[in-house]
Amino acid sequence: MMKKDDRHQANAAIARRTEAEIGRTGLKVNRLGLGGAPLAGLYHSVPDELAARVVSAYLGHGPGFFDTAPLYGSGISETRLGAALSNRDRGRNAPARESFVLATKVGRLLVPDPARDQDVWSDDLPPVGPVFDYSYDGTLRSLEESLTRLALDRVDILHIHDPDNHYDEAMKGSYRALVRLREEGVIRAVGVGMNQAKMLARFAVEGDFDCFLCAGRYTLVDHTALKRLLPLCEERNISIIIGGPYNSGILAQGVVDGAKFDYRKAPPHIVEKVRRIEAACRRHGTPLKAAALQFPLAHPAVAAVIPGARSPEEVDENVRMFEVEIPADFWSELREEGLIPDAAPTPA
Repeated sequence: MMKKDDRHQANAAIARRTEAEIGRTGLKVNRLGLGGAPLAGLYHSVPDELAARVVSAYLGHGPGFFDTAPLYGSGISETRLGAALSNRDRGRNAPARESFVLATKVGRLLVPDPARDQDVWSDDLPPVGPVFDYSYDGTLRSLEESLTRLALDRVDILHIHDPDNHYDEAMKGSYRALVRLREEGVIRAVGVGMNQAKMLARFAVEGDFDCFLCAGRYTLVDHTALKRLLPLCEERNISIIIGGPYNSGILAQGVVDGAKFDYRKAPPHIVEKVRRIEAACRRHGTPLKAAALQFPLAHPAVAAVIPGARSPEEVDENVRMFEVEIPADFWSELREEGLIPDAAPTPA
């Protein structure tokens, strides 16, 4: 049996790797990815030119791992990300296509909708809106349309997006299509992206998946995925990609007026928990954002975290937070205070 000190050293080594393999695919990703929702104006406007600079700043730190989806700004995220990446491919000093990994999603097609609700998107949206479609043909069409918006010839990972109320359709349609695409070498990895852990565990048992994008359910303040999903994925060699490591903002900004958790105003019990974590951060000289980024990475099932960014400065800050040395006593205090579970691995 591994001793406690040995476990800590192993967890620290896991957390500090710069790349991780997705399942058994041979596809390696940067452990610090870039989420594409903010590029589409999630909550705050991001002009085209600024989005391009965000992508450039991120690639300036090394090989990239990008995540996007048709849903994000009704195609705006894919269009802006693709413009930046395809321009780089054509540029004389640009990195080759093999220097970045790109994930997008299926399950929503964009159809004409002049009255499209802005919802959480701050930019003027194109006159199209998303409709659920997890059919086999709809999945293939979704990929074709994404490639057009991206102006690229391939993506590496395809996730079935938010099939919360469409499990059977997703397995009979989208899953079959993605497995075929993987077998034909069109994509490298098949995944599911959701804001819940329970259904992801069902997918893990009933399908042959390479990775899951689990948004918000294994973070410094929410450990829902720890009990069943993460052990199951570790056993089956399914890589977990952590979306929303800041839980929509409260783990980036801390407790401030209007702090968001899961896309809405943070509830009192979350606010109180974050207050206590912030106090521990102050005692140990640890930035809250650093703790939030690094905590999920200590679990052996977790391949990467994908925070978003709206400016080059936010990109640079995420990289700094990813590299901050956090004292072991900080994690010990969180565990002793019941702020993280005993079963949760920590980076040190």
